[in-house]
Amino acid sequence: MPPRPRRLTTEARRTAEAAGRRGERIAAWWLRLKGWSILDRRVRTPAGEVDIVARRGNLIAFVEVKTRRTAAELDFAIDERRLGRVAAAAEVLMARYAGPGDDIRVDVILLAPGTRPRHIENAWTG
Repeated sequence: MPPRPRRLTTEARRTAEAAGRRGERIAAWWLRLKGWSILDRRVRTPAGEVDIVARRGNLIAFVEVKTRRTAAELDFAIDERRLGRVAAAAEVLMARYAGPGDDIRVDVILLAPGTRPRHIENAWTG
């Protein structure tokens, strides 16, 4: 059973936001090392937000990045509801980033201190 979400104070919310932005920078760096070009970051749509939009060849990945304090927490960082929001946002954004012949997928990158980034390719098959 996943841990219950905790209510965050304003200071804790700022700290979590800073950790999330740091995680997104690390994830973008990781993707670049793997040969991806970063097309955009933190793209908001009415359907939701995509943390990173990346391209490698004819593949466009809409990437959700999750940062947690411990590696054990990563197992509960992503669920079907969150991935569904990313997929819905990706659908809205496809016309902006994808061209004819491009393949599209939703990926997840999980980060925790002391661990390598865990890149889950094609995480959404919904």
